[in-house]
Amino acid sequence: MCAIDEFQYFHRDSLYQFLSHLQFRIDSLRMSEARGGIFALGSIHTEMTAVLEDKTSPLFNRVTHRINVGHWDFETLFEMFREHDIDDPHQWLMLWSIFEGVPKFYRDCFDHDVLRRDINYRDATLRKMFFEGSSPLKDEADNWFLRELRGRYDSLLKLVAKMGPCSHGVLKSEYNRTGSADDKQLSAYLKILIEKYQMVERVHPIFAKESGRKTRYQITDNFLTAWLGSIVRNVQLARIRPVGEALSKADTSLMSHEGFAFEKMIRLLIEECSRKGVGDFKLSHLVKGYWNRPDGSDIEIDVVAINEDDRILRVGSCKRTASAHDSEALLRFSGHIERFRKTELGRKYANWKIEKVLYAPIIEASRRKILEDKGFICVDLRQFEEWLQG
Repeated sequence: MCAIDEFQYFHRDSLYQFLSHLQFRIDSLRMSEARGGIFALGSIHTEMTAVLEDKTSPLFNRVTHRINVGHWDFETLFEMFREHDIDDPHQWLMLWSIFEGVPKFYRDCFDHDVLRRDINYRDATLRKMFFEGSSPLKDEADNWFLRELRGRYDSLLKLVAKMGPCSHGVLKSEYNRTGSADDKQLSAYLKILIEKYQMVERVHPIFAKESGRKTRYQITDNFLTAWLGSIVRNVQLARIRPVGEALSKADTSLMSHEGFAFEKMIRLLIEECSRKGVGDFKLSHLVKGYWNRPDGSDIEIDVVAINEDDRILRVGSCKRTASAHDSEALLRFSGHIERFRKTELGRKYANWKIEKVLYAPIIEASRRKILEDKGFICVDLRQFEEWLQG
């Protein structure tokens, strides 16, 4: 029995010949009665795919079992934040919107004195992790996530990251600006990015068919989205402009990314709380959003959660600052709910209790009282932390 960690390194030219030796050993094991095998551990999906699934690789068709180890859950993340005295939910959101639950990234943050309470955490995080000469992540995406992707794939990824969740039609329109491509070509590129590299995912409104026209496309990984959509162009800008200017532009762009990331964060938090039997809502289905048009021009609801046992439908609006839940936003949110209730799907819940919930990283007591008096439930990240930490 043999275990080899960081197996993706064997895709490098200097180590590639060792794969032929492994091929011989694996085939010998298959032919003998001896028990045993090789455990190959690696964290970079594209590299592991190239080593184990490419038809030209010596190890093609030698994999017998797979175990996918996910990121840290939020309970672990909140514990880690508490251990490092990070108590600002806005800082939690920024860190998660870039690094999600990847332990390696948080270790890098710790090594560069970023994983701590800091009133200037936004500037410090971006500067130390991406913009300085010793920054550990300034080449991370290019070296690992994107090293096999060039040309049209690279352009397509950048567009999806920049635009956020978008429809096929919008994506095609924007993609044609970089050079014409017909539907078949674009669909082929998307298929490879989705199925082979798992860098892009299809997103559907709740209960929609996967073949429906309401599909949106988005980057799967937070780090890659932040890198392509907000960071890389400003890291490059810092080579010819003052670093402070490039940092400011990166930070502004990252705030837009955090808006989409916060919606994703809330959905996952609701699911984790329900799975662990804590929180204020029991789920009977995975949490998703709802839109009746791909561009969200008519109905757009960030969170739809269903509790069939108690016949409760929870619909939610997510804002990265509580002040964004202003009178205009509340009126717009209520309008989306009323139009949803008139749809074929919405009419199924006509006799259910409808909960209107507002989510933000922090909702102070005074604002919470005003919003609750208007009939809204308020939930922020501190409440999720309390539920998950017991």
